[in-house]
Amino acid sequence: MTSTTARGYQGNGNGSLEGSVVAVAGAAGPAGAAAVLHLAEEGATVVAADADAERLAQAVDAARFAHGGASVTGDTVDLLDLGAAQEWASRTEKEFGRVDGLVHLVGGWRGSRSFAETDLADWDALHSLLIRTVQHTSLAFEGALKRSGNGRFLLVSAAGATKPTAGNAAYCAAKAAAEAWTLALADSFRKAGGDAGPSAAAAILVVKALVSEQMRADRPNAKFAGFTDVSELAEAIAGTWSTPTEEVNGNRLWLTPKP
Repeated sequence: MTSTTARGYQGNGNGSLEGSVVAVAGAAGPAGAAAVLHLAEEGATVVAADADAERLAQAVDAARFAHGGASVTGDTVDLLDLGAAQEWASRTEKEFGRVDGLVHLVGGWRGSRSFAETDLADWDALHSLLIRTVQHTSLAFEGALKRSGNGRFLLVSAAGATKPTAGNAAYCAAKAAAEAWTLALADSFRKAGGDAGPSAAAAILVVKALVSEQMRADRPNAKFAGFTDVSELAEAIAGTWSTPTEEVNGNRLWLTPKP
């Protein structure tokens, strides 16, 4: 891990996130819960947020139970409200002194049997879940991530954004838009860094789809070919801090073969 400025945490060279502060949006789902758990295991102070208070509490409690003494907090935040996202970012930085990462794991899927049967109501729903929440969290956390000295904005996306299929027009278009927004944030970090290089990175982790232990238990005969386990995704998320910022910024990090 590269060293950070005095305003951020100091990397120790082995990938540990000891002393860092990482916010996780969409922390109540399987991927979010796995990320919270692994980030806490790596030593980060984790500030988890979700709109589902009950499932969020379960994810926070699980991380605390698994890692005694882990600093994990949960906030019920409506990320469709820009003001709420900004207040969450401001409160987090004020309470902990900095924010070293925002991991965006707000998800959702809607599709159709064919292109002609696409329901544009699906686009409206996915626009809110997959695009608007990215816009709000990135705008809210950009300043704090720059001030970190080694900040990360991480979007989890799908291979379908690069190679959309007929029945997934709305989903793939929404994912592609979220990717474009994230790459624009990366360009902002690049320009702000000038000749010294960016002090923060925005990047996209690409999967075919995700699978969890519960999904395997529910469908014991399913193969889930090409799927990325949520625990593997969590490890990849944490690993971005041990890669130089300029190598992370503006890149797609493929966890599945490129289509």
